[in-house]
Order: sequence, then structure tokens, then C-alpha cells
Amino acid sequence: MRSKRRVWATAAVTTAAVAGVLVVQGVTGTPTTGEDPDAKSGPAQADVRKTALKVSEDGGSASLRQRSTEPFSMLGVTWTDPAAKVPGEVEARTRSAATGSWTGWLPLDTEIDGRTEAGRPGVRGTTEPRWVGPSNGVEVRVTAGEGRAAAGLPKGLRLDTVDPGGSSSPAAEPAAYVAVDTAPVEPSEDPTATGAPAPTETHDTPPPPDPSETDTTGPDPSATTETPGTPSSDPGPSETSPVPSQPPSVTAEPSATLPPAPPSTVPRPPVVPRAGWGADESLNNESPEYMPSVKAVFVHHTAQTNSYSCADSPAIVRGLLAFHVKSNGWKDLGYNFLVDKCGKIFEGRTGGVDRAVQGAHTYGFNRDTAGIAVIGMYTDTKAASAATASVARIAAWKLGQYGGDPAGTVSLTAGAAGNNYAGTKFTAGKKYSFQRISGHRDGFNTVCPGGKLYGQLSAIRGLAAGPVTGLAIRSVTGASASGDTYYTKSDITVGWAASTPAAFITAYDLLVDGKSVATTKGSVTSAGTTLAAGSHRIQVRATHQSGRTSLSPIATVVADRTPPAFPAGPSLSLRTGTVNATAVPLTLKWKATDTASLKEVRLTAPTAKTYGPTTVSASHTAKSGVATAWRMTAYDHAGNTTAASVTGTPVILKESSAKKSGSWSTKSSSSYLGGKSYASGTKNAALTWTFTGRSAAWVVSRASTSGMAYVYVDGVKVATVDLKSSSTKYRDAIWTKSWSSSAKHTVKIVVAGTKGRPTVTTDGLLYLK
Repeated sequence: MRSKRRVWATAAVTTAAVAGVLVVQGVTGTPTTGEDPDAKSGPAQADVRKTALKVSEDGGSASLRQRSTEPFSMLGVTWTDPAAKVPGEVEARTRSAATGSWTGWLPLDTEIDGRTEAGRPGVRGTTEPRWVGPSNGVEVRVTAGEGRAAAGLPKGLRLDTVDPGGSSSPAAEPAAYVAVDTAPVEPSEDPTATGAPAPTETHDTPPPPDPSETDTTGPDPSATTETPGTPSSDPGPSETSPVPSQPPSVTAEPSATLPPAPPSTVPRPPVVPRAGWGADESLNNESPEYMPSVKAVFVHHTAQTNSYSCADSPAIVRGLLAFHVKSNGWKDLGYNFLVDKCGKIFEGRTGGVDRAVQGAHTYGFNRDTAGIAVIGMYTDTKAASAATASVARIAAWKLGQYGGDPAGTVSLTAGAAGNNYAGTKFTAGKKYSFQRISGHRDGFNTVCPGGKLYGQLSAIRGLAAGPVTGLAIRSVTGASASGDTYYTKSDITVGWAASTPAAFITAYDLLVDGKSVATTKGSVTSAGTTLAAGSHRIQVRATHQSGRTSLSPIATVVADRTPPAFPAGPSLSLRTGTVNATAVPLTLKWKATDTASLKEVRLTAPTAKTYGPTTVSASHTAKSGVATAWRMTAYDHAGNTTAASVTGTPVILKESSAKKSGSWSTKSSSSYLGGKSYASGTKNAALTWTFTGRSAAWVVSRASTSGMAYVYVDGVKVATVDLKSSSTKYRDAIWTKSWSSSAKHTVKIVVAGTKGRPTVTTDGLLYLK
């Protein structure tokens, strides 16, 4: 049984400089700040089980027959020589613990170089570990590929399955203490190990028979099991008692040889500390190695699946830790940070997130760099925007500690010979130029971080470096838009949006004519101001966390406090058309103006209508004999208004009220006004009406045989009117005349005596008073 003892968290610090790497033997620790507030603390011990694969006689394939297993959620295949490659394919299929169904064959990426954690004994070659979710059965096949059998497969092929352990945590230790695992480390149980012992025990006791097992031919001679404490066939060097592990997420306090962690030029994003995802610190019994600085970051993808729940992310990170240490033979988790598809950032390799901790992530270029792995497979699928934003945030923060521009380039010294995905060959000790934010494939011959995520690196650099993009004004509340211009009386609230996430934006400034009138946080996207009368240029300035600024396009806003005007008030006049006692045809005219911009004119009585700014008249009707008030209101775009009105009374003068001369006959019909009308075919027969008003209209009946008449106003002939019509019309106002003001007038109608159609039929005269 393991025992634990409490030790004060104020252990003394001793350091040694080795080849430019600061090795901390003991750390006086304080918890890091800025940790994810939702993180749960407490270690969860992972269980790694190892089973050798059976290699074919010709050395061209290897396999593990389908079988039941103890529970696991991650797997990978490893081999003895870390420099060796599998010249073909490695595939596995697993059985779901929940449904009992088997997956299809799942490829395991073989592009990983086990030497990524350089200079360590016992490091193994490896596939990329793959997260498969809770499983209890497995089958593996390895093929060298057509024509490659002669080359043979690497020696010591082995399947490693990982149960990442539960999420429950023990009772919290007092803040002044650190729980240190002091149990002795078991001897190596890896039958193919060549170096350092596994830091924790493994459990490879064969599982009980599963009646659902498809393999009924008996035990597979290729399967090997390991009993704890049994010496392996390839023992590593003798083990020593472990160095007490550091507290999770501890930042080393400054000392003479370990200066304070440099501040960053940008804010630190929330990071789930190792305790938050349940790191088993007993796996990490070596001290971290510190570098002078972080000059660049390499972006990776890991775990080989996008079909995971973000609730599983802590377990995936625990599985990666166990696999990197107990299967790869590395000292700790290789990556400095991990990001899941929901954008949550996890602390990776121990040593303090604000320190330049050397990881194991990019063979030949671990020095002066940090590794950020996005959990998932992004060969054919783009990473979610939440994930890429978090990659940009943690990269900008880490580079900002050492003055690195995320959009810039830097020279890195190759620590080993090799080549990258594009074919660039590296010579150890020579310098090569890299983007500050690069992909794994830029430093090593791999497709990692996948073609799609690699294609997103440019956008990630843009997010990290700034400036803010997509900035535009979206609304001006309190103002009315007309074309590209807004109008207001005075107070406005400007709303805006940007495509850059708010987490990267330090502040916004609302600018009026180039001067800041309001400042908001990056998460606030509106601000108000009061404008002086006149035209103004409105912009929004965004300040990126890098300090770079960007401006929105200009919006023109006119502050207008002057109401519109009716230079000549509304007016009424009679118009042509069919006349009824309840509907006398009228024309309503007006002219409205504004010093800035007229929006509309509304008629509010006796009916409601709205007219555009260029409309100056409209046709209406009114009841005869009734005084009707016509009320109008002019609106400008700023909201200023002016009202005006006019009142008019249409009056019908029957034909019988006219002074007659010549011969006229009376005609009766319900189609006539009042049921009667006058008709005459006698040349020079006349009717004369006298009235006081401002507009007049002659009302007639018309037919194809109707003749013509002369119209005299105040003794002056003003018109010759032809009553002929192809269709019969009754009560037709055929002629009108209006004056600027009301006055006494005389209208006289004289029959012209048109040849062949002399008859004129009149239905009276209208006037407007």
C-alpha cells in the first residue's frame, strides 16, 4: 500500500545550469493565478496496461487478436527503438463498454518521433495515442505495407491501453502542505524497455474470460502479461527513490538563479491547472527544465478524434500524461498547454505556466519554444473557433512574456538533424527562420496539426497579434437614417461589432470628429454621447490587447434642432372628377422644407396618410356643405416637427340658382345632382352664377352627342369646353378654376351651338369657401 506524508510547501530551492537549461531540484511554491475558476482539484491515478503484439514469421505484420480487456479509454502502440518507424499502417478496433459494439478499424498516426524527449534512456517509439472512450475490448493489426516486408517492423511492438482514472478528488490538503507520494517505485514491467523504469506500477493481470469474446480458438500466444514486481526481459537501470513531486500548478518563487517570471504584454487567459484536471503527480518524479525564454510556439493536434465530449477533456489530458510517461518513457506530458474544442485551456508539463518550461513536442526544436496541442484530429476538419481563439490567447500571452510579436518571425537553432513536411532539411546547430506561431509540420516531417488547422494558423496569428478586424458601426440609436447619413436632435447611442472576439480587445473608444468622447471595455459594444448642432464624423476605435488599434468606417451624424417649415401653408382647390353630395373632389397642396433633411409629411385629419419628402399634393374628397379641417405635420429625420392646417367647405350651386338667358329645358333623373339638370341646344343660351369663394368647378353630364360651351369668369372668356364623351358620364366636374384667396366671382356658361351636336347639359356649379 502506498503511504503519504505531509511536507511544508516551503522546501529550499537548489538549481543547476546544464547546457543553458535551468534545472530546479526543489521549489518554494505558490499557486499560480488566473486559473480556471471551474477547475476541480485532486489527482486521479491512471492505469496503463501493456501487451506485446505477435509478429508474423516474415516480419511484415503484427497483431493482437480480438479480446476482452480491463477498462480503458485511450490506446497506442509503442516499440523499442524511438528512432524506428513503422513502414506501413497501425490500426486498432475497440469494443464500447456502454453498448458492447465494436468500432471499425481506427488508424493510429505513426508520424510521432519517440526521440522528441531527447537524451533520456528508455524512451520508446510510438504512435500518437488515440482516445476511444470507455472500452473493454481491443484488436490490433500492424502491416508493413506492400513491398515493405523486407524492411521489417520495429522490434518490441506493444499495445498500451490507458484508463485515465476517475474525476473524484480526495479531501483537500491544507494550503501550507503538499501531499507527497513516498511509496517505492516498482521495477519496470515493460518487456521491451531499454532504459528508465516506469514511474508507477502497471496492472497487466489477464482479465477474466468474456463469454462474448469472438476469439474462441484458445489463448493467443502473442499476448504477454506482466505481473507487478516481475523483472522484465529487458531491464532498465536500477531505480532510485523518487524525488518528491511538486504541488500541482506551482510557480517557482524567484531566487538568485531563478528570476521572477516576466510579465506579459497581454492578459493571461484562464488555464485549468494540473490539479484541476486531476494530474497524477507521482508520475512526474523529475524536476522541470527551464529555458531562458520562449521565442515561438508550435501548434499540434492530439488524441486523433473529434468525437469527444468536452466533459471528457480532463480525462483525455490525464490519459495523455500517462501515455507520454509510462508508454513513451518521457519525463512528463510533452505539451506545455492543451486546448479542447470548447476552448478550455489546460496546463501541460509541470513547472509553472508562467515559466519557460522545456517540453517534448517538436523533435529538434523543443528549445526556446512551447507546445500547444488542440485535442482532436484536424486533417479534414477545421478546429472550432473557440479552440483557435484560445490557442491565440495562450500563444500571445506566452510570447508576450518575452516580447515576441505573434505575427512575426524568429530564428531557432535546430537541436537535431531532420526535415519538415515541406522538405526543408535541418542540420543540428544551424539556425532556421520560423513564424512565431508555427505548426508542428514546420519543424518536423508530419501532417500535424492537420491540414485544416494548419490553414487556420494565419487567422490565429491575426487574433493573437491584432489589430481588431471586422470593426463596424451597426446602429445609431436616437437617430434616423437617410441613405448614409444619420440625423438626431442631440443624444445618440452608437452600437458596433467586430469579428475579433472580445477577449482580445482591451478597449473601445467612441470618436466624434476624431476625438474620444467615451471609452468602454472590450466586452462592451455601445456608448452614448450628446452632439452639438451640425454634421459630425462618428467612428469607433478598437484597441487590441497587443496595443494595435483599428478604426471603423465613418458614419455621418447630423445634429439638427431646427423644425421643418411650411413656407406656404397647405391649400385646397376643387379638381375634376365625379361629384357626389358626400364626395366632392379636392386637391390638397403643400410645401414643407427643412434645413437638414425632411423625412415625411403626415396628414392626420380628416383622414390619415403619410407622404414622402418630395410629395407636394394629393387628391381627396370632402362632404359638401360641411367645413372640413385638413391637418398636416412635417417631420425631419432628426425628429423635429411642425404642424399646419387648412379648412374648406365645398358648396353645390344647383342649375336652378343660375341666371338664365336663352332656351333651357329641365331634365329629371336620379343620376343628376338633386335629381334634375338643365339642357340647351340653342346657340348663345347662357347660365350665370355668382358666389364668394377661392375655387370653382362646372358640373355637367356628357355623352357622344354633347356639344361645346364657352366659359367666362368675371366677364372674361377663359375656356372653350367640349362635353363630348365616348361614354356617358353624370355629375362630371369638367372644368375648374382656383384663386389664391377667397373673393366674389361670376362664372357664365354659354352654349356654342356646335353643328350636329349642339346640346349642353349642366348639373350646376361647385365652389369652395
